[in-house]
Amino acid sequence: MSDNWTPPEGSWASSAARRRNMQAIRSRDTTPERLIRRLVHAQGLRYRVGARPLADLRRTADMVFRPTKIAVFIDGCYWHGCPEHYVSPKTNPGYWSDKVARNMARDRDTDQRLTEAGWTVLRFWEHEPSEDCAARIAAEVEKRRTAIRSTKPDS
Repeated sequence: MSDNWTPPEGSWASSAARRRNMQAIRSRDTTPERLIRRLVHAQGLRYRVGARPLADLRRTADMVFRPTKIAVFIDGCYWHGCPEHYVSPKTNPGYWSDKVARNMARDRDTDQRLTEAGWTVLRFWEHEPSEDCAARIAAEVEKRRTAIRSTKPDS
């Protein structure tokens, strides 16, 4: 790329290199997601990946357990504003801080909408131990399955 590169109209990229870097960031199938999914799958649990819990809500969960109405999100520390690890960027901090704030507000809105629809929302930070996340997911799925079985009339 030439030194006189200018970002496209309305672009968030401060340079061509930054644009390439940001475009390469995965929105699904991150390493923490894959690790947790593998551990949950090894426990015999099945789920949907990158699915919408609610058809009319244009948001996807990382793992969806439809029968038990459990939506799992594994949030990246930077993109979702982890209180332990988020550091405001040095370049274009106003834009990125606003972006992260919007992501956090959308996360709270998603949690509220799913909860109101009878779903259990489980959120984990990418830095949390995968084994702990998988154990909490499995425990919640079993708890919800037990609750569903106890409310069904005997046949």
